[in-house]
Amino acid sequence: MAIEEGKAAPLFTLTDADGNKVALKDLRGKHVVVYFYPRDDTPGCTKEACGFRDYWQDIQEANAVVLGISPDTEESHRKFRAKYELPFTLLADTDRKVMTKYGAYGEKTMYGRKTMGVIRSTVLVGPNGKVVKHWRRVAKAADHPRKVLEALTGS
Repeated sequence: MAIEEGKAAPLFTLTDADGNKVALKDLRGKHVVVYFYPRDDTPGCTKEACGFRDYWQDIQEANAVVLGISPDTEESHRKFRAKYELPFTLLADTDRKVMTKYGAYGEKTMYGRKTMGVIRSTVLVGPNGKVVKHWRRVAKAADHPRKVLEALTGS
């Protein structure tokens, strides 16, 4: 299933760092930033996560929540969250089913070689559950949170 702007975002339920189930459908009425990243505590992923952390107040003021999804375990997410004081939810997609559904897992090129892996990408879901914007491949992890905030606030 391809992610299309204006269409309903695929529903999912995943476990957060504390073992709680988080369902996209339960977040209706808010903007939801669903960002997919390869691995906890790696340079690019840390820059991206810290960017969302640094814009957290503005994101909340825009009636939005952030869900970071990677194939890491709940324990890995707990350590990552604590180390960088991340105020948003990290979800474990260890079997990569949600990432696959969202086009965030598949063939990619790293250092000139084709490989299978997590594709850094983001989907902005509107309060009505429809996709507002889809960043299919995020090239600059450090700059991306600002672009997401601009899409949320229209500035």
